[in-house]
Formats: sequence, C-alpha cells, structure tokens
Amino acid sequence: MRLRPHAAVLLALACTAVVAAAPQSLQQPPPVFKTGVELINVTATVSDANGRFVPGLRKEDFLVYEDDQLQEITSFSADRVPVSLGMAIDTSGSMTGDKIHEAERALNRFLYELLDAQDEIFLYRFSNEPQLLQGWTSDRTLLARALERLAPNGGTALYDAVVDAVPLLANGRNAKKALLVISDGRDTSSRSTIAEVHEAIRQSEALLYAVGIDCAAPARRSTGARIEQQPPIPLPFPPRRRPFPRPPAAPPLPGQPLPGQPDVWPRCTDPVDVAALRDITDDSGGRTEVVHDARDLNPATANIADELSKQYYLAYPSSGKKDGRFHSIRVEVKGHAYRVRARRGYVAS
Repeated sequence: MRLRPHAAVLLALACTAVVAAAPQSLQQPPPVFKTGVELINVTATVSDANGRFVPGLRKEDFLVYEDDQLQEITSFSADRVPVSLGMAIDTSGSMTGDKIHEAERALNRFLYELLDAQDEIFLYRFSNEPQLLQGWTSDRTLLARALERLAPNGGTALYDAVVDAVPLLANGRNAKKALLVISDGRDTSSRSTIAEVHEAIRQSEALLYAVGIDCAAPARRSTGARIEQQPPIPLPFPPRRRPFPRPPAAPPLPGQPLPGQPDVWPRCTDPVDVAALRDITDDSGGRTEVVHDARDLNPATANIADELSKQYYLAYPSSGKKDGRFHSIRVEVKGHAYRVRARRGYVAS
C-alpha cells in the first residue's frame, strides 16, 4: 500500500516518538570507569659515598621492596620530566630584612633560571596562618608579582602550611610532584600537629624539600688581615712612670663579643627547628638543607633544582589492599653501597 506524503511524515514522527519513549534499560549503557591506585610511584635519588649523583643506572639495577617483599618494577625512567612544584615561604616577623629579600631573590632565580618551561608552580606564604598567593601556573610573571607582595609579620604556622599545600599537589598536571619550604624558625602558630603532617605526606607521592635558615651555630668573627707584633725598641734608660689614669674602654660595636667572651657572633634566640624539618622531608624522599646566612639561599635552592632534574622514576603494581595501613617502601641498587633516597612508604587508603 502506498502512503500519501503527509501520512508518511506522520508515521515517521510516530516511530521517533516511540524510540524516544523507550525505557532507559533498553538503551546502550554508558561506559563505567573504575578509579583506584594501580601503580605505586617512587622517585629515587641515588648518590655515591661523596654525595655525588650516580647517573646511568637502568631498571635492572634497582630492587624495590614493599613491606620487605620484592616487587616487580613495571615502569622506569631516568629522563628529566616536568614537575608540579609548590613553594611555601615563611613570612613570620623574624624573616624581616635581608632574609625575606634574599629569599625572594633565590626563588626568582629558581623560577627563571633553574626550572623548566614545562614546570608548573604554586606559591604559599605562611605566618600566623598559611595563605595561597598564586595557584597553579607556568606564568613566571604572575609568580614574581606574588613574591613582591611578601611582607613579614606574625608567628610561624609551618605545619598548617604543609597540611594545606600537600593536598593541592595532587591537582598538579605533572606526574612528578614536589613541595619546597623555606623557613627560619620553629612552628609557633599551627593548629595542625606533626602527626597530621606525617599523615598528609604518607598519603601523597610528593617529594618534600626544606631550606632552614639557622642562626643557632655561631660563626667566627672576621678580624681581617693578621698584624704581626714587632718587638719593642729598647730604651737607653728606664721610662719615667707618670700617674696618668687609664682611659675607659670603648663599648663594643654591634655584633662584637663582650670583653672576656669568645670571639664569635652571638646566638639567635629563635633557631630553626632542623629536626622537625628533617622529620617532615625525609619521609617523602626529599631532604632538608640548612644555611647559616640568608645569602646562602641561592646555592641551596640551586642544589634542590639540580636534584629534581637528576632522579630516577620507578613504579610497581599496587597490591590492591585498601586497609588504611602504612606500607613501607625500600629501594636499593644491586651490588653497590650507594645511598638511595626515596619515600619510605604510603598509606593504602
């Protein structure tokens, strides 16, 4: 039977309506993606007895243990990869003056000269509380402007800064993630505890680095060129003694030791908590550098940037256990007494 044109149109519309009204269960179901940790990623820094980086290692040279059980390394790279790097700088009152200026100068060099163009960065400051000054960006100009806004005041909320910054690292686009902390004092203002800091680090794959500006170790005062004492010229007769009073001793210049005290600079009253910094960084596979002069921030941050570019990336399949427990990780190099720094474990949450 041949339908008229308007009848054919009505029939087509009716069929379309029937298909649209079909139950959802009869249509093709959307794809379902299961999420979860499939690989455990480990970044390893290998150095010899003199502290020099060991290049040229292969996947076959490494042994990785989880809970003392040997694991199969399925991914390996020795190439420099882009990094998602967070920076957190202490802006407490003790950072006033040369410290904050040298820190700004060192971080600007870190941004413009030592990092790669593909690296992305965010910037925190912390005094009484942490504050995010600049979110993830590769725009160095934005970061430099944020550094110019640093104004020291208040206390030191170091633990709060780490607890806030570590979860933000998970949003970085690069697989390799790290956090750099610069501080000159001990924590005085945090609501977070050191246990909470450890928990945040163990749930992250990020490397943590710290530069502590420590004034606890006094340094010898520079006295300039040594002047040799000449023997006295003999006189033909004994000198005549006159009862002249001895003039009062001039007061010491600022920074000079008092009479009778060792010839050293005075100690500061608020030294950096080096043990706490190392306790934070070493768990992650990073490390702490300690400087005694703010002018040494530049080479210290340069050393960290150099290390980030000379590391080995390893990964092994996850056991699939989500037991909420801490699982230890140990990395070794076969047949060598090299020192290997890597994260010490993770929480399977």
